[in-house]
Amino acid sequence: MSRRWIQNPNRCADEYLDGIEDFIEFARRHNPGATRIRCPCRRCNNTLFESIETVGFHLVRNGMIETYSIWNLHGEQVDHASSSNAPRVDNVEPIVDPNDQVMGIIQDAFPFASTNINQEGEDDVPTPIDSAEFEQYEKLLKNANQELYPGCESFSVLTAIVELMHGKIKYRMSNLCFDYFLGVLKRMLPTDNCLPKDHKHAQKVLHSLGLGYEKIHACKNNCMLLYKEHETLDTCPICNKSRFKMTSQNRTTKIPQKVMRYLPLKPRLQRLYMSMHTATDMRWHKEKRVDDDVMRHPADGEAWKEFDRTFPEFAADPRNVRLGLATDGFNPYGVLNQHHSTWPIFAFPYNLPPWKCMKKEYMMMTVLITEDPGRSIDVYLRPLVDELKDLWTNGVRTYDKSTGRMFTLRAAVMWTVNDFPAYAMVSGWSTKGYMACPVCKEDVTSGWHAGKVCYLGHRRWLPLDHEWREKDKEFDGNTERRLRPREWSGDEILEQLNRLDFAPFGKTVSRTRPSTHLNWTHKPMFFELPYWSKLKLRHNLDVMHVEKNVFDTLVGTILDIEGKTKDTIKARLDLERMGIRRGLWMNRDSDKARRDLAFFSMKPNDKKEFLKFVSSVKFPDGYASNIARCVNVDGGKFTGLKSHDCHVFMQRLLPVGIRHLLPEDVVKPIMLLSRFFSQLTAKTLRRTDMFQLRHDIVQVLCKFEMIFPPAFFTSMIHVMVHLPEEALLAGPVNYRWMYPIERLLGELKKSVRNRAKPEGSIIEAWVQYESLTFCGMSMTSAPSSDPPAQLASAATAPAMLDHVVVGPGASQAPASSSSSVAQPPSARRRHRPTDTIDTTSTDGTGASGSQPGITTLLYC
Repeated sequence: MSRRWIQNPNRCADEYLDGIEDFIEFARRHNPGATRIRCPCRRCNNTLFESIETVGFHLVRNGMIETYSIWNLHGEQVDHASSSNAPRVDNVEPIVDPNDQVMGIIQDAFPFASTNINQEGEDDVPTPIDSAEFEQYEKLLKNANQELYPGCESFSVLTAIVELMHGKIKYRMSNLCFDYFLGVLKRMLPTDNCLPKDHKHAQKVLHSLGLGYEKIHACKNNCMLLYKEHETLDTCPICNKSRFKMTSQNRTTKIPQKVMRYLPLKPRLQRLYMSMHTATDMRWHKEKRVDDDVMRHPADGEAWKEFDRTFPEFAADPRNVRLGLATDGFNPYGVLNQHHSTWPIFAFPYNLPPWKCMKKEYMMMTVLITEDPGRSIDVYLRPLVDELKDLWTNGVRTYDKSTGRMFTLRAAVMWTVNDFPAYAMVSGWSTKGYMACPVCKEDVTSGWHAGKVCYLGHRRWLPLDHEWREKDKEFDGNTERRLRPREWSGDEILEQLNRLDFAPFGKTVSRTRPSTHLNWTHKPMFFELPYWSKLKLRHNLDVMHVEKNVFDTLVGTILDIEGKTKDTIKARLDLERMGIRRGLWMNRDSDKARRDLAFFSMKPNDKKEFLKFVSSVKFPDGYASNIARCVNVDGGKFTGLKSHDCHVFMQRLLPVGIRHLLPEDVVKPIMLLSRFFSQLTAKTLRRTDMFQLRHDIVQVLCKFEMIFPPAFFTSMIHVMVHLPEEALLAGPVNYRWMYPIERLLGELKKSVRNRAKPEGSIIEAWVQYESLTFCGMSMTSAPSSDPPAQLASAATAPAMLDHVVVGPGASQAPASSSSSVAQPPSARRRHRPTDTIDTTSTDGTGASGSQPGITTLLYC
């Protein structure tokens, strides 16, 4: 039976739809009487149980996992003894007993509990665990072997608790709600059942599967952590503030002023190798990755390869972990309290294959800070940096489930991922003022225009003999003969920082910087890592926020939206002061001056036509939000556009909507900018394309300098010139932008139950999620390491104009475009629908139905 239809990107093709019917029939035949089966679509990822009808609907809408060609989770058995890889469908494998799966979880969590003591001296054999861990192991084993009630064969105590806790987290039940239903279930069962009576007791049973966290007290003014040698102090030695709050003298326990939660990194990295599900995939970057001109993974970037050449000892073992770090703040109260901000710091391993990298279940929260730390973030990074130094120097002994042997696990941070304000906090270089660009540093071209700092001078990236370098009136009134800004190595930056004296951290310290410090605010703590100064890329510019800010600036200006346009009266007066572009000067009549509509802005009727076009666009489910709700035709503006809305708008709608409404000289660079972001955000990149993009973005920025006033060029417009270079160094941007982090922050916000202590709610929910995720990894069979089909193909730029839904009266999408409008197999149409957008998008945002499965929560 051929199953090549699984790889077919056109989910409306007859071959694909017939294949889904065959799968549904197969699942019914091999699971008689079952009403719910595992859903193998790319979003459920064989971890969620759905009705058979819903599974068929999901497979049309989301597509099947490309690597799931052997349907072993739906009754198919593989003949391992045969030399052939062909599936054998005659013998049906019975559905796995959940109790056996729970025993597998315990074996993964305590892999060396049953090791023979005589093997202790061998290096490749795990050593026996200590008495405390063995006691936890015995408790779990007892609950796994104990029947839920006498005569119950389907559930043990541990199996029941895992299932119930999964439902609690998946549907975000409060503790009180969970306690109520747990009590009802306990009364329904026979009187001698062993079900826990409430959430607190159920949590104690699962405690041994969790990894826990530490509470570390901090100074109220962010001066320091009361940590290690300072752990016994009652006052901060820098600002003399008390460690504890003033409470009643009758109170026996003291309440700390500020608490940081730290989640140790070592046990979380070790757990990646305790499950067969992930231990093999952690070597994918070395053993399975294809090394060619196409960049599909950070390991294809020059920064990764240079790191391997600089540290061959570390690179020799593919099990050593390469990490990325990300942080951002969010308000856990929504709009109830605008002053509170919670800052988690996440680590994510890059060893995993592309279809698992940056997924929620593999992200690790390491630090949770209770307020915006500003430049004092290094104070809270101290425990993490100490652990990272130890992981680099000494490593940690770890059991590899795939080989059954111990090895020394080491880890290194490759770079950080942050938005622009957090970039300044982590890197130590302020992203404000005349030297806001953290790449150009003091060599950036900036000036005061229209009441703010603007960043011009993009002709410096042109060849020395380019004709635009000699033009003056078309640009800023000067010719350009300077070379592009120099690139600073990590060693040069470290040498510069070592010569500077910085004030201590804390809110009470003066923030005035001497001129010799340029834009440096502090020496980043990451430079304590022995390898940090050797990295070619230490901090990433976040393409998500760059694209959003560029879109806001561009669309606000060409639509002349009040409050968002950069073509203001101050901008026109600035042009007069500079003596350039006389056609854009203020029009003065006697004693009055008015600002006429610029040639790069739409006329009122054209603006209304453009907004009507946008409001008429319809997208397939899951491709984008309903942008039409954000369009105010009468007001002539957009409201409530999210980052992903701007992402879709910039690449799909903008070049189509403006092409007949603005002059050709304005439309061409905007279309080139749209293509720039479309190619840059593809899941796979070609190095030759990145070299071309590096040339194209300079052309775009120079043309913009000839069109728009200097006030248009904010720092976000300028940093686009550095994005192709970062892509060459670090690979596709979907591993280095904030989309997955922002989604995760949204999940954390929903976990806040106690508004008096939001960080406590968040950390407890996260630790429970980690436990159940580990259960899901251990209860799911080991995955195939073969990559999805689209990742093995060469990178191609998505066509901008061939995928857009057009409104009434406009031309339809070409017949070559495919659709992902989901219909159940029983109600599908045999013809290919037209008014759709191709959902085989090559960006990495996760909105496309073609993305490999995103699992919001592993089913246990």
